[in-house]
Amino acid sequence: MEQEPFNKVAASGLLTLDLEKYLPGADFARFDIGDYLFQGLILREKEFRAALQDIVWQDYAGKIVLIFCSADAIIPMWAYMLVAAYATPHARDVFQGDREAYLKMYFERVIGSWDAASFVGQRVVVKGCSDREVPASAYATAVRFLQPLVRSIFFGEPCSTVPIYKKPST
Repeated sequence: MEQEPFNKVAASGLLTLDLEKYLPGADFARFDIGDYLFQGLILREKEFRAALQDIVWQDYAGKIVLIFCSADAIIPMWAYMLVAAYATPHARDVFQGDREAYLKMYFERVIGSWDAASFVGQRVVVKGCSDREVPASAYATAVRFLQPLVRSIFFGEPCSTVPIYKKPST
């Protein structure tokens, strides 16, 4: 009689956590206020408002809009607020800053919403290989969230892990 192979990984009781599956499922669109500066230095309110009214905001539908200024100019806070007001009804999300800053905020929000009770006493492997890039800040946020709850944290794949944390024996 042929015996089924024993799967050590399945029997280990490890909980695999794939941060890649939490990446936002939307494209990023950049909105550069620098394109609207008078002589590359000053943002004129009346002209800026007129320019914003002429934009086809439906082009931002379902996207994550990143508002920034590429020019070395002082941008008044109301400018970011105006762009956000126009983009919000169409965009999936609106953020002032770059992609890296957005993803840091996004993962803090997502990880903070996890059900803590489902991790208590678990042995967790935070998956290391991804098809899409997961920012390093997401891994640090995951450890910060998990450490008070779990027995241990590993990084990598269940068959080959790097130990990150082990709860001290009491």
